[in-house]
Amino acid sequence: MGDRLQGTTAVVTGASSGIGEAVTRALVAHGATVAALARRRDRLETLAAELGDAVVAIEADVTDDDAVRGAIDRVAADHGGIGVLVNNAGYGAWSPALDADLAEWRRMVEVNLTAVLATSHAALPHLVEAATGPRGVADLVSISSIAGRKVPGPASNVYAATKHGVGAFSEALRVELAERHVRVGLVEPGIVTSEMTTSGAEFAPDARGASEYRALDPAAIADAVVYMVSRPRGVAVHEMLVRPTEQER
Repeated sequence: MGDRLQGTTAVVTGASSGIGEAVTRALVAHGATVAALARRRDRLETLAAELGDAVVAIEADVTDDDAVRGAIDRVAADHGGIGVLVNNAGYGAWSPALDADLAEWRRMVEVNLTAVLATSHAALPHLVEAATGPRGVADLVSISSIAGRKVPGPASNVYAATKHGVGAFSEALRVELAERHVRVGLVEPGIVTSEMTTSGAEFAPDARGASEYRALDPAAIADAVVYMVSRPRGVAVHEMLVRPTEQER
C-alpha cells in the first residue's frame, strides 16, 4: 500500500484489538515496523503471525511502568530507535457517580491517563533522538475521545475527566517539543465499534447493530493516525475529531 513510513519503528499500546489492532495493521501497510503492546499475548501472536516480521508482539500491562519502560528501551535498542508512539490503550466504565465503584474510577485514571504519561515519558528520549535522523521528525499520537472535548453525559464522569487530561497533556507536550521536531497529535473518535461499545453494559456507548453511518470502524481511526504521522516533516496535524456521519453530539 505504500512506504511512507519505511524504516520507521512504531510502538502501539492496546494493540490486541479494536483501534490498536487497526493502527498496527495500517502502520505496517505503510512500511513501519510495529512493536505491538498489550496484555493478551495470544491475540498479539496471532496478529504477528499474520503480518510477519513487521510486528513485534510484546506482552505488557500499560499500568506497569517498569514493564513498559523496559519494553520500549528494548525495542529502541533492537530496531535502532523509535520514531512513532501511539498511546491507544484505554478503559471505560460508565455509571452515575452515586452508584460508582471507586476501583473502576481508579482503573480509568491508571489506564487512560497515568499510563499515557508513563509511556510517553519512557518514549520521549527515543522520539527526540529519532527526530534528528533521516526522517527529520518523530510523532507521538494519543487516542482520546470526543469525551475529551465535552462531557457527553453524566455517567461518563471520570472517563471524560481522563480524556480531558490527555488533551491537556498533549497540548503541553506539543508546545514543549515543537522545536525538537517531535509532533504531538490527538485523535478524538466519536462512537467506534469496539469491545467497549458492544459489551451491552448499562450506560456504556452502544454500537451493537449500528450502521456505518452510526458507528465508526476502527480502521477509520487508524487512517487518521497514519495521516498524522505521514505528513511532510514541516507539517503537523495536532488534533483530529472523527465522528460517524450520523453522530450529532
